[in-house]
Amino acid sequence: MIVTNNKPYLSKRIIATIIDYGIYYLFFFIYIGFFGEDNGEGGKHVTGFLGLIPIIVWFIYFVLMEATFYATLGHQLFELEVRDIDGSKIEFTQALRRRLLDFIDLGFLGIPAIIAIKNTEHHQKLGDLWAKTKIVKIQDKKADVEVS
Repeated sequence: MIVTNNKPYLSKRIIATIIDYGIYYLFFFIYIGFFGEDNGEGGKHVTGFLGLIPIIVWFIYFVLMEATFYATLGHQLFELEVRDIDGSKIEFTQALRRRLLDFIDLGFLGIPAIIAIKNTEHHQKLGDLWAKTKIVKIQDKKADVEVS
């Protein structure tokens, strides 16, 4: 059995998420500014293959980074990682599942995620519940104690 310091790190998670989506939206708006075509209503849009680029970048930044490094840049700044519910490293499918529900978790100013984090045993957002993952502080992993 592994005993882990089970804290929500809610403030750090909120700021890390703001940083992560801030980075993504900065890319998105710069990308649309450079490659977008006028839509006749004062805005810009991209179509065809160019319209897939923001989705590909989202996939790389959120899913592949978490599957490979167990954290995005914002979460790395706060020494937070995504782990399997048992504390082991996550798999690609877990990273994908937890991020596919971001539109629900982060909708309505993140209130669904905050409610879920505050009311679940392992402080999980909805995507984490589906993926069977949790957020841990890196130093907590070092403090894990195996008990026989």
